[in-house]
Amino acid sequence: MPADRFSTATRLKALGEQAAARVYRARPARRNRLTGRAALLALVMCSLVVALAYPIRQYISQRSDIGEQRRKAQEAARELDRLRDEKARWQDAAYVRQQARRHLHYVMPGETGYIVQDGSGSRTAQKGAEAAPRPWYENLWEGVDSADKR
Repeated sequence: MPADRFSTATRLKALGEQAAARVYRARPARRNRLTGRAALLALVMCSLVVALAYPIRQYISQRSDIGEQRRKAQEAARELDRLRDEKARWQDAAYVRQQARRHLHYVMPGETGYIVQDGSGSRTAQKGAEAAPRPWYENLWEGVDSADKR
């Protein structure tokens, strides 16, 4: 019996496998870059992006609209508070008298009303000051006169 336990066929098979292993190690394995699964996955991902693009854009647009509406609601609430305060002031008789004296040039019984002019023909409180607003009745008569001239 030979000292070698393996047969010639087994040794040749082992040598062939070793040679094949050396050849495949020397040359990198060439793989197909795009497999069918990868192509399908890319197609599914592109479909999802296209399908979700419009709803996401709408969602973002609606979120900004909601923020704008909230800002307007807060502004309206502040305006409502201001108007409620003004309404409460007009319920006070002293405030109504003060506004009538200031804007309508009303005087209390027994008082004498004066309009101070500086002599130049224009209404000013004093020299160098801004022109005082005209009383409402002068604006009314001026409107009647200008309508009469037409």
